Amino acid sequence: MAVFNVIKLSELEGAKRLDAEYYKPEYLKVKQKLLQTKFVYFKDLVKEIIHPKEIKREYEEEKQDYLFLLAQNVRPLMLDLSEKKYISEEKAMQIPKNLLEKGDILFIRTGAVGDSTVYTGEPPKVIASAHILIAKPNFRVSPYYLAVFFNTSFGKNFIIRGTYGALQPEIAPNYIKNLPVPIFSRGLIIKIEKLFLKSQDLLQESQNLYSQAENLLLEELGLKDFKPKYEKTYTAKLSDAFSAHRIDAEYFQPAYEEVIEKLRENNIELQPLRKFILSIQKGIEPGSKNYRDEGKPFIRVSNLSKYGFTDRDQKYLSEELYQQLRETYEPKQGDFLLTKDATPGIAYVVKEQIEGIISSGILRLQINDSEINKEYLALCINSIVGKMQVERDCGGSVILHWKPEQVKRLQIPLLPLSIQQEIASLVQQSHEARKKAKELLEIAKRAVEIAIENSEAKALDYISKHA
Repeated sequence: MAVFNVIKLSELEGAKRLDAEYYKPEYLKVKQKLLQTKFVYFKDLVKEIIHPKEIKREYEEEKQDYLFLLAQNVRPLMLDLSEKKYISEEKAMQIPKNLLEKGDILFIRTGAVGDSTVYTGEPPKVIASAHILIAKPNFRVSPYYLAVFFNTSFGKNFIIRGTYGALQPEIAPNYIKNLPVPIFSRGLIIKIEKLFLKSQDLLQESQNLYSQAENLLLEELGLKDFKPKYEKTYTAKLSDAFSAHRIDAEYFQPAYEEVIEKLRENNIELQPLRKFILSIQKGIEPGSKNYRDEGKPFIRVSNLSKYGFTDRDQKYLSEELYQQLRETYEPKQGDFLLTKDATPGIAYVVKEQIEGIISSGILRLQINDSEINKEYLALCINSIVGKMQVERDCGGSVILHWKPEQVKRLQIPLLPLSIQQEIASLVQQSHEARKKAKELLEIAKRAVEIAIENSEAKALDYISKHA
């Protein structure tokens, strides 16, 4: 159903924006509500907003002096460091303005515009990419409160309203500078700040627990300090090419087989993934014409990480379509999800029942619990053991695809059940800490929204009841 909105010529905000999208009724309602609060413009709360300099793609996965923060690492009110890139100190010193300082507020400039967080000082030595805007606060108001506001429905809608460009949405620093920010009492702002900081402590705890699980796995497999060596030149037998049905050189890179050979040297039992699969089912692609701005989540590969579900560039399906598809394509608690397209090899065990439909790029597996612990299995696939095999199988494509038959052949190392359970326990504890962190962030955001919609008193009452 079409939506019409009539705007006077005098209301075209200096005639700088003439596109109808900018004047959608929901955006105007958000603006009106914010302007009814006691507010200041963001430019009065920051010293400057930096558009970092571009750097050639010379970053590395191997740890170096500085963490290189990509747009994909910036999530709503957190940094997702499941995938890390690094640059040397020499390169970092060439772009000093890109260096983050504690309290910097980060906005994604292109792509998933609307995601933002604040840098707490951890981890140290971080350089931002050119796809991230850095707002340097003057600390008149807590930067942690400001970050929470920008992640509320009010702040996020205002940011998204200012995007321009159809294929690759962007946001300009000058637009962000002129966003109105509601200012509340010091008491409420401090409570919001404490909720945010507590959530970051829990997120760090979650990361530490997950790292402990990863380290324990690699230690037990004898791969703790193992680094595969990629060869520039190598040979392969023609019979091996016929057997694998592959003639691309990348497939026969010795580094891929090196990790399997190392496991065999350590007397680790290996079994194909098919041994543990009771059933396997692919998700569905309903077509972009069925995407909605709200409704039930359509879970694509980009919405899944080894830590769980994310709402990055989330698409939705109508309630009617969701009801038609849910029986077959909605993941259930305990299901084992595995990505096969675009970013293949991400494994995750569903911890709680969710409402949503998985895309065709995700496989839903039923795993035989009596043969292997599912959390242990997911960690194996997400580790170097699984990554190297997936990289070999999918090498050479522009858009990567991992065929179900290749998935079934994935070699899984088997450790004693007691070790599997110990690793699984650490993963579960990591999940619980992350879940609590997200709950605190939701409370902080909702409290700010209540203060805007109703009053500070109701916001404080909400925090006392829920935090």
